[in-house]
Amino acid sequence: MLLWTRIVLVAVVCSSLAVSPGMGCGPGRGYGRRRHNKKLTPLAYKQFIPNVAEKTLGASGRYEGKITRNSERFKELTPNYNTDIIFKDEENTGADRLMTQRCKDKLNSLAISVMNQWPGVKLRVTEGWDEDGHHFEESLHYEGRAVDITTSDRDKSKYGTLSRLAVEAGFDWVYYESKAHIHCSVKAENSVAAKSGGCFPASSTVTLQDGSTKPIKDLQSGDKVLAADGDGKLLFTDFLTFIDRDSTTRRLFHVVETDAGHRITLTAAHLLFVVTNSTRGASAVFASQVRPGQEVLVPYGARLRPVTVARVSTEVHVGSYAPVTAQGTLVVDRVLASCYAVVSSHELAHWALAPLRLAHWVSSVFSGSQAGNYTHEDGVHWYSKVLYHLGTWLLDPRALHPLGVSS
Repeated sequence: MLLWTRIVLVAVVCSSLAVSPGMGCGPGRGYGRRRHNKKLTPLAYKQFIPNVAEKTLGASGRYEGKITRNSERFKELTPNYNTDIIFKDEENTGADRLMTQRCKDKLNSLAISVMNQWPGVKLRVTEGWDEDGHHFEESLHYEGRAVDITTSDRDKSKYGTLSRLAVEAGFDWVYYESKAHIHCSVKAENSVAAKSGGCFPASSTVTLQDGSTKPIKDLQSGDKVLAADGDGKLLFTDFLTFIDRDSTTRRLFHVVETDAGHRITLTAAHLLFVVTNSTRGASAVFASQVRPGQEVLVPYGARLRPVTVARVSTEVHVGSYAPVTAQGTLVVDRVLASCYAVVSSHELAHWALAPLRLAHWVSSVFSGSQAGNYTHEDGVHWYSKVLYHLGTWLLDPRALHPLGVSS
């Protein structure tokens, strides 16, 4: 059934792209246009991308503390033995090979780009994790989140292009720092900015059709959960799948509490329905944009009623889960939320997930009541990844949450 599901999803997505050559979202490129290879524009000396300070949310994020070999956080570092990368390792301790997984992934991607750009040339790392205090205070080298790089031939005329390749490889901040090297860094592994999408913690609960509650992490295909339709009417809808499921990672969550005692916990990029005092109309906004004085929607009899947000705070939890229902909404911890994240429009996200709902329906036709009854594994759903990459191509960047899915 999993194969049939993928076939249906791919067929629907491909057909929608093929029949809509003139359509697009906003002023951006249309769906039917082929993306041309980018012309690489070298960075200028002393230029950095993005054009903000390195340790800000828009780049690699704040410094979280030095990692030593004896610290608990040392386990966050992983060695990089990629033979396509030359490590200077002047200390002869292997420290330059140690880095966070995100830094390793981006570095390995860059190594491939370097070999493609200049056959016979390899990527060279001159500085990685620093355990000896050689860098300025609060340098990301102390966390294994930064590397200084050159090409193996040390041809300085290549460094501007090397900087651009590092940007394309997905480093969160790239700085043509000196004539001798390029500085690159990444977001922290535990930072919400480094993780994908929008989710709820494992402790969140949903309401089933029999009136009982169930931890969100234990949802199974075939469960019917409390949600609401577009008119605000409460109903029970099918749980389809998790578009993101992670049982081990520590993440930062926003906690929205009401003066009536409701409390919902969700990641910054997740959409939550709120009512503003000015319009009295409900709309979906990112959790990070919810403010005291706004109102969220909670079940009251067969319908929803607004209650006032009293406070918003943050907490760290282990585990995160992003369920999708047929209705596109879900009542979590007695508060109505969207199933979607990252994209600012709930309606657009719901439309984009139509193939997933169609695949679920086709699967149920073939398999009856046991449709889709399989084990949900950790990771981001492949269709969600496809949609995100399409979104970054087609949508205005302002429509995407800055702490959304990472590449």
